[in-house]
Order: sequence, then C-alpha cells, then structure tokens
Amino acid sequence: MRANATLFWILTVFFAFSAALYTVWSLIYYGKIEWVGSVALMLSTVLGAFLAFYLGRSHASQGGELPEDRLDGNIDDGDPELGHFSPWSWWPVMLGAGAALVMLGIAVGFWICFIGLAFTIICLVGWTYEYYRGYFAR
Repeated sequence: MRANATLFWILTVFFAFSAALYTVWSLIYYGKIEWVGSVALMLSTVLGAFLAFYLGRSHASQGGELPEDRLDGNIDDGDPELGHFSPWSWWPVMLGAGAALVMLGIAVGFWICFIGLAFTIICLVGWTYEYYRGYFAR
C-alpha cells in the first residue's frame, strides 16, 4: 500500500506541474486562461492528493505491511474470505440490463425510465432474496 501511495503522490506532482504549465501556456498562446483544461488538471491534482493521503493513512493505521506488499508473501497469506459470490446467478446481468434501460430512458424518452426502474427493482429484490429458499430454488 505504501507503493500505491507513493505512485499517487508522484501523479499529484505531475498533474500539478501539468496544470501550471498548461495554464501558463494558454496565457501565452491565447492571451487568456483556457478554463476547461486548467480546471480538469487542477481537479486531477486534487484527486491524486486525496487518494495518496487516504492510502498513506490506511497504511499507517494498519500497523504493518499487507501480505500482498511483501516480497516473500504467498497468495495464501492474505485473507481467504473475500465475500460470497454466485457464479451461476443471472440477477446481476438482469440488473445491469435494468440500469441500461433507465439510462436509455434518460437519453431517448423518459417513459422508458419507468419500465427500466420497475425492472431494476424486481431484479434487485430477486438478487437480494436469491438464497432465501435455498440453492437453486425457484
């Protein structure tokens, strides 16, 4: 995690330098600041700093190196419990289709949003209660 924090600090410095250079360059070339690029680069600087600060604080609070950060660490040294996943479940695919319908409704016609929202709610409930009656129960 320390390596990730260091990489984000390097990116923060790079984006800060790029933002300053871009702003000065646009002042020289156009005679005024080109706001879209300058603000985007400044916000990239802020995002890199936020991520680097968070990763640095997380590394300091955990009290040591993670197994995946050590050179002598094995795969089995990490936490084996990563969550519960359903490899045979179709609910995430249907939930993605419902979200796509909602986005399509926003882009094309708002009435499609109502159909997509209803479909999304049904799929969300189905995914939530997938194991309510047991494995492969219908």
